[in-house]
Amino acid sequence: MFFNLLKTAIFLAILSGLLFLLGGLIGGVAGIQVAFFLSLIMNGIALFFSDKIVLSMYKAQPLNKEHYQWIYEIIEELRRTMDLPMPQLWIISSPIANAFATGRSPKHSSIAITTGILNLLDAEELRGVLAHELAHIKNRDTLITTIAATIASAIGYLAYMARNAALWGSISNNRRKDTNPFALIIVSILMPFAATLIQLAISRSREYAADDTGAHCSRSPLALASALQKLENNTKYSHLDENNSYYASTASLFIVHPFLRTSLHHLFSTHPPIDKRVARLQQFSKKYFHK
Repeated sequence: MFFNLLKTAIFLAILSGLLFLLGGLIGGVAGIQVAFFLSLIMNGIALFFSDKIVLSMYKAQPLNKEHYQWIYEIIEELRRTMDLPMPQLWIISSPIANAFATGRSPKHSSIAITTGILNLLDAEELRGVLAHELAHIKNRDTLITTIAATIASAIGYLAYMARNAALWGSISNNRRKDTNPFALIIVSILMPFAATLIQLAISRSREYAADDTGAHCSRSPLALASALQKLENNTKYSHLDENNSYYASTASLFIVHPFLRTSLHHLFSTHPPIDKRVARLQQFSKKYFHK
């Protein structure tokens, strides 16, 4: 757990450093200030509105308490164990078997599940999934991944400005003398790529941490492992369209990668490989619950 938290802190620091470095290359001290304020504005918007945006995007509806009382009971038990307030529960009408948590803090959190996941998993497996999503809320992963995504977006925007500056000479005269336009173009191409890789690494480290926390609090790591395997297999038959930019931007929220696998999947995936997650959970079970 500590190692994953440390990795996340380091990745966020590197991501922020790339943002300010790119701002400095474009406009010196003034560019760094612009990068800082741009980051603040984008993070502020994402912080307060990202949950509403993503729930609206997937047409989520409040989970009916009368029809799904048993799910509310599972959440109530788990959230007490984790010392969390009750999140809002939502359902998405979709054959895709998946789930995600969102919200800027435990007091403003939501968990969404699909109709597909209800048809695929048994009650104990779903409990493991819900524990994983509550773990994201407890670990404030919804906030961390939102910050990482917005910083990466800010880097992409500044990189676009840098390319324009190099091609059209929009840098001030003093900065133009100190800046090689060809080097600026190369940097403007490489930095967004590096930022994306770091953002994906943050997402993967948070998934491992949520698996650990969820398994510990639910005391059912093997149920979560079984659920992950079923969800992974389900993506072969029912998955999101990766060409849709809105879906692609929210992929890191889901408990399993919601797109079909590709040859470059492991490098550019928002999630760790399922076989590694399952193996970790099996080791976790042997270590803590089957001594």
